[in-house]
Amino acid sequence: MKKRKKIGLLGGNFNPIHHAHLMMADQVAQQMSLDQVLLMPENIPPHVDTKNTIAAEHRVNMLKLAIKDNPRLGLELIEIERGGKSYSYDTLKLLTQLHPDTDFYFIIGSDMVEYLPKWYKIDELIKLVNFIAIRRTPLLPESPYPVTWLETPLLPISSTMIRETFARQLEPTYLLPQSVLQYIQKNNLYKKKHE
Repeated sequence: MKKRKKIGLLGGNFNPIHHAHLMMADQVAQQMSLDQVLLMPENIPPHVDTKNTIAAEHRVNMLKLAIKDNPRLGLELIEIERGGKSYSYDTLKLLTQLHPDTDFYFIIGSDMVEYLPKWYKIDELIKLVNFIAIRRTPLLPESPYPVTWLETPLLPISSTMIRETFARQLEPTYLLPQSVLQYIQKNNLYKKKHE
């Protein structure tokens, strides 16, 4: 019998991708002995607080640049290609149908664990995927759903912080890969205060 594949999924807006995303994805791949972790940019976040975001094309190009030298990391563009709002249940239902030989591991931050009961079709979703939560605080939130906790080094970097740095006309050198920084500068992204 063919061995099942183990694939991690790290969803996000990646506006832009930075070193904290990359390090977390790589650490999960290693600690969980996954075949690969796929970074999965969302088309439109399902949350109420819809963020302003740049074109998907730019976010995807930056992701490609950021992961090109790491075979443990890959891209899953199913949500961008599908369009509309990105609900994890719809995505995982489609992915498990397309890849029946694969076990999927969905990576979330510890702050998302307490929100799991509010996720769209969560009771069906947990039958399709294993949740891996990254421990960010000494106290672990309780969850009625099965979650595997992992510790990775914590980098206090956020995409918001990077966008604000650009808005102040400073360069966020060392917060994101140099190739991504050059892409942002070349394409004149994040210049306006509200991008």
